[in-house]
Amino acid sequence: MIIHFKKDTTSTQIEELRSEIQGIIFQQDNESILVSPSSLKQVPQQFQSIVSSEYVMTSDIQLADKSYIKHREIQLDDLVIGNGMNTHLIGGPCSVESWEQIDQTASFLKNLGIKTLRAGCFKPRTSPYTFQGLGEEGLELLAKAREKHGLNIITEVKDSSHIDLVIEHTDIVQIGTKAMYDTSILRRCGQSNKPILLKRGFGSTLQEFVQAAEFILSQGNPNVILCERGIRTFESKTRFTLDLTGVAYIKHHINLPIFVDPSHAMGYRYGVPDLTRAAVAMGIDGLLIETHPTPEKALSDASQQLNFDEFEQMYHSLQPVAQAVGRTII
Repeated sequence: MIIHFKKDTTSTQIEELRSEIQGIIFQQDNESILVSPSSLKQVPQQFQSIVSSEYVMTSDIQLADKSYIKHREIQLDDLVIGNGMNTHLIGGPCSVESWEQIDQTASFLKNLGIKTLRAGCFKPRTSPYTFQGLGEEGLELLAKAREKHGLNIITEVKDSSHIDLVIEHTDIVQIGTKAMYDTSILRRCGQSNKPILLKRGFGSTLQEFVQAAEFILSQGNPNVILCERGIRTFESKTRFTLDLTGVAYIKHHINLPIFVDPSHAMGYRYGVPDLTRAAVAMGIDGLLIETHPTPEKALSDASQQLNFDEFEQMYHSLQPVAQAVGRTII
């Protein structure tokens, strides 16, 4: 249940109710909001006089449910994410490898009119013997690229040891598939006001995915973006399976913007453009597509990154698809 209070309600009264029902209180737009487990279906009688509105929910997907708020928009400088008119394209390499690589990529994206650069600095790799990222040096290179080219930057937080660094240096914080269940990361991101892009865990259900977003929302940060990036199935010919049926569910039931990452889902560059066009045709809010000056020399995920020519061809092919569903690629 989600509970809003009358204006003259005191903090003591709110805390008494929270203690009674074991809920979470957060502040948003100068208002205290209390969220209890969804099993609660009625405010206790002695507290009803302080409640202005209450929302009875069917599951612990609550703040993200469209029955509570129909949709949420996120302001990022002059961009609006989730307004139903734009599909926000984010491009960049899997990892920050050098200044030359990031500078070339940022220049390429800027010339296409793309406004957000992504690249990993702290890499949550499956093997300990592969490239683990440049860490703080990579963050500094991304910040330098933002200053030079005027792009927004997004990078992934791997664990709680460097989360404050990532929040400080980036415009959007990415929580990757392997960190989706890390509640310390989720709660810390909820204490920030920066946009948070939350990727679906490759073995998680839609319920688990959106409940992870609830950890962020219930700390007071409404700026959450969901990202479908493929789930693990019995199929072995592709890296993962892109769950566009899950995207359809989120668009219908969930009030958060939805992005799609075809690069990680497919795992091979030949399939990325087709999956991207299919995702755009669904009227999604954004895309993450990996591109690299020389993918064959990339230090991570070389097989799935498009070179600049491939990326540009794909980019131009998206425009008529987006137009057909009332969207503009930005």
